[in-house]
Amino acid sequence: MKIIVLGAYGKSGRSIITEAEKRGHEVLAVAHRKHDDVDYKNILIKDIMDLTKEEIAGYDAIVDGVSAWVPETFYVHTDGVSHIANLLEGSNTRYIKIGGTGTLFINKEHTKYFKDWENYMEEYKPLAEVLVQSLERLRSYSNIAWTYATPAFNYDVEGEATGKYHFDGEEFSIDDISTSHISYADFASALIDILENGSYIRQRMTIVSN
Repeated sequence: MKIIVLGAYGKSGRSIITEAEKRGHEVLAVAHRKHDDVDYKNILIKDIMDLTKEEIAGYDAIVDGVSAWVPETFYVHTDGVSHIANLLEGSNTRYIKIGGTGTLFINKEHTKYFKDWENYMEEYKPLAEVLVQSLERLRSYSNIAWTYATPAFNYDVEGEATGKYHFDGEEFSIDDISTSHISYADFASALIDILENGSYIRQRMTIVSN
């Protein structure tokens, strides 16, 4: 498979590229600026909003691991998502967007997000609000093969690759905060599984360690 990874120098991006290349897939790493600590085989330095149809043509999947933590860059999660989705309309190219647990529902009626919980971390609320918007934008597209993937609450950059993980839906129980865990390595492995299996098209799911 030929895979584009957006946010190539972020923690998720690096893990996903490592896993994809380990499995023999061809990867184009995309980032808005160059980092010197990683030397990728194929790299494109470009802002997400400047990507063109010609640059993504011929690729089987785009994995969007772009991170943005301040309001000035939140556009990558909203306008950036819409831009990529518009480029992919009518194509068979997969588009996987990564979004945090603040976007999960905490009631059966799906009217209340985890970000709306009274004890949700105040400093993360602005980002969670924007990530909910990114999910809502993707849900509006019925003619692209999108997937919204959410790592477990405790997303562990130092955790080992265990190969033991499962896929949950889009509901989250507050009682599971301490036990909801996934390593970056296992999350990356699960994402490549999704691409290889052609699963979870136009769905969102959570990836959790067993």
